[in-house]
Amino acid sequence: MKIITYNVNGIRAAFTKNFVGWLQVADPDIICIQESKAGNDQIDIESFERIGYHSYWHSAERKGYSGVGISSKIKPNHVEYGCGIEHYDSEGRIMRADFDDFSVISVYVPSASNILRLEYKMAFCNDFLDYIKNLKKTIPNLVISGDFNICHEAIDIHNPEGLKNTSGFLPMEREWMTKFMVECELIDSFRFMNKEPDNYSWWSYRQNSRERNKGWRLDYHFITKSLKNRLSRAVILKEVFHSDHCPVLIEL
Repeated sequence: MKIITYNVNGIRAAFTKNFVGWLQVADPDIICIQESKAGNDQIDIESFERIGYHSYWHSAERKGYSGVGISSKIKPNHVEYGCGIEHYDSEGRIMRADFDDFSVISVYVPSASNILRLEYKMAFCNDFLDYIKNLKKTIPNLVISGDFNICHEAIDIHNPEGLKNTSGFLPMEREWMTKFMVECELIDSFRFMNKEPDNYSWWSYRQNSRERNKGWRLDYHFITKSLKNRLSRAVILKEVFHSDHCPVLIEL
């Protein structure tokens, strides 16, 4: 089974860059999308259906903002929209699809451009950790896919010394991610399979960052340790260009 996570930075814009053609060739069984930036009525669900996907979307109330989606060739047994906390759910940040023996979550962690947003981001992160811990009591096999807006280790960012005081690589954010992995018993699937540097999933549009590979690894598939022996592949698809992010793929 192939699962992709992809922050598309606007699903409608991605469609103008042959997103559906790419998806048909990439052929994942499940794709988790973040930052759809569109209401459910603005998303071309029929195009997903034509190439064999059941498509589900959790949009933000604010137009052109945030939003997550899950499209799957296998029809889920249940789809859960949100986590039950209204101020997150109104921003379309978390959704879950339940299958026979595992569940997949698409999550879009807030970014933080100022101190108030950093407080909001850390509150979200701590509440999300509690949500996953509670969820594991009833659903032990989880794939948590999405844009976490955090680089975990120095290897995950192109300039760790110069960016150590920048949100996305702050000590408190990195410490939270360690805590998240430990307390929820999760594996960072890409790092489990690949210890090499210079592997990123987001690049600024400025200063030819992508061409120079001056990037950040912000997009993850975390899997519960119960799924460790099923993990066969994890790769960043950096040659795909619909967004300032690129897709990340795992095979189970």
